[in-house]
Amino acid sequence: MTRRCVLDVAVLKTEDAAYDALAGQLRLPAHFGRNLDALWDSLTTDVPGPVEIVVANRAAAPQAMRGFWRRLCGLLAEAAAERPDLAVVER
Repeated sequence: MTRRCVLDVAVLKTEDAAYDALAGQLRLPAHFGRNLDALWDSLTTDVPGPVEIVVANRAAAPQAMRGFWRRLCGLLAEAAAERPDLAVVER
């Protein structure tokens, strides 16, 4: 069964909220460090697949969060390139 994580940018207004959503929906380990490097480590070693991560409403990101979402989506795309059982979808 595919594990699915939905990140609704219109709802997730802070980096903490985004990391909370990722940690909860992907069941990241307790030692997850709540930064992009730690997310990379968890996605590439700790999260069993198959996994689908949906990023919804990215255009709705507040100006102050656009850089974070750009970096996060870039990391997700790189992780998907490393793992054939990880899919990232933007809606």
